[in-house]
Amino acid sequence: MNLDIIYDYKDRPDIMSGRCDNCQKAHFNSSIKNGDFIRECRNCGMKKNI
Repeated sequence: MNLDIIYDYKDRPDIMSGRCDNCQKAHFNSSIKNGDFIRECRNCGMKKNI
C-alpha cells in the first residue's frame, strides 16, 4: 500500500473492522482536512477519508 495516498473508505473499507489494513493496529489519530474526516494509523501512517 502506498502510504502517501489518502484512501477513501467507500472504495477501500477496512479488511478487519476498526483496524489498519496495512499493519492491523487499532490506534489512530483523527483530523479534519478540507471538510473531510481523516483517520491516520499511529503505527504506519496509512490514511483513510472516513
